[in-house]
Amino acid sequence: MRITIKVGSNVLTRPDGTLDFTRMSSIVDQIAQLRHEGHEVLLVSSGAVACGRSELKHIQEDLDSVDQRQLFSSVGQAKLMNRYFELFREYGISVGQVLTMKENFNDSPHRSNQENCLRVMLKNGVLPIINENDTVSITELMFTDNDELSGLITQMTHSDMLILLSNIDGIYTGNPSDPDARLIPTVNPNADLTAYISPQQSSAGRGGMQSKASVACSLAASGTPVIIANGKRSDILLRLIHQPDTTPCTRFIC
Repeated sequence: MRITIKVGSNVLTRPDGTLDFTRMSSIVDQIAQLRHEGHEVLLVSSGAVACGRSELKHIQEDLDSVDQRQLFSSVGQAKLMNRYFELFREYGISVGQVLTMKENFNDSPHRSNQENCLRVMLKNGVLPIINENDTVSITELMFTDNDELSGLITQMTHSDMLILLSNIDGIYTGNPSDPDARLIPTVNPNADLTAYISPQQSSAGRGGMQSKASVACSLAASGTPVIIANGKRSDILLRLIHQPDTTPCTRFIC
């Protein structure tokens, strides 16, 4: 299969905002195993802004939100990619960075150029690591979050599946901390989930479960299955592929 995997900031960072190298290494190990089994993988990775924020302890207090995002992402993206490069190199896997903007998915030469870039990378065994180009994106040009970006990448590359890794197992019938709340294992196309989803954003990124559900419903309705799962569970990616019936997650079926 060709699988697009999106890893959220809350998966890749510790509570103090620093990069969780152990978790990152585990995800790389699993992707390397999937590739060894013959799957093609595209990785949409958050974490650059959080990574840069933890690296820059002291900044000018007069920086606005756009300035901070540009500063943190420029520093954090370099650190994030360097770590991915080193980890994947241990498996002999070459990686390539793809920083993109929303306009690259419009019907324009930008779209065809990006589509061709991803095609050439996959054809030559290079693992694309994709993120928004936060250093130049401003509010009106930004993706809603990397959930939206991963959905667009899934469509552009005709991926067979999208896996959204969060810090909880999926969509629940209530607050996940409530002992009476139950995980919803499958969601049918056009299902109404508004009663179960809070619009609250995640603590480390721009997205949240509402965003994930919206992307998942849209893709499933067009024929591509989507899984929301907990990226902090051991071997979650391998379990989703090899033990689908016993692995906690929410699957959006076509």
